[in-house]
Amino acid sequence: MAGRRALKAVLIDLSGTLHVEDMAVPGAQEALNRLRQASVAVKFVTNTTKESKRNLLERLQHLNFDLQENEIFTSLSAARSLLEQKQHRPLLLVEDSALEDFTGIDTSEPNAVVIGLAPDHFNYQTLNKAFRMIVDGAPLIAIHKARYYRRKDGLALGPGPFVTGLEYATDCRATVVGKPEKTFFAQDARDDVGGAQNAGMLGILVRTGKYREGDENKISPPPHLTCDSFPDAVEHILQNLL
Repeated sequence: MAGRRALKAVLIDLSGTLHVEDMAVPGAQEALNRLRQASVAVKFVTNTTKESKRNLLERLQHLNFDLQENEIFTSLSAARSLLEQKQHRPLLLVEDSALEDFTGIDTSEPNAVVIGLAPDHFNYQTLNKAFRMIVDGAPLIAIHKARYYRRKDGLALGPGPFVTGLEYATDCRATVVGKPEKTFFAQDARDDVGGAQNAGMLGILVRTGKYREGDENKISPPPHLTCDSFPDAVEHILQNLL
């Protein structure tokens, strides 16, 4: 393969790539096991904010995926690191099941707004409280700005529209800590694959999760490869990139 470069690591998205809620993508467990047998590091990157890393790990292990907690990097942990660095006291707009990853963070008299996926908290009263804080000078931190995601019952709004609404209302720009900042390999052409390629990586788009027909044409340059599912991506990696 002309221009082949040594592949040292594969960064794998989780939701929509390996699983959708409590359902594994067909063949994903076996494909991951095959990839682990190759001479390449394997890590997992996810924007999932609706549950803690511990809960996510338990979900994946229950689905018979072979992975360990120290192999998973989440946008929740990136947000926590930023809060600790800046010594912010956040108003946390995340699901209650994700609060565990912020244990020990001081949330009294908040002076920053942190938004993840929080369907139970995206109501007028809470968003207006966030709006007033930002107008008064509090920074807006977006754990990510995904437009939508895939649930078992279909597509659902992600945090991006709510973050963008607050940006518009307050004339500010959010600090984004999750994808597409530094991750790749997934089922979101813009946030995952585009971000990966902007960071100099090869981006592989899979047609599972929230993929919609034509997504591969929404970024430039287009993905290195668009394939039906994670097992097909692994086959390509093993046959062509190692």
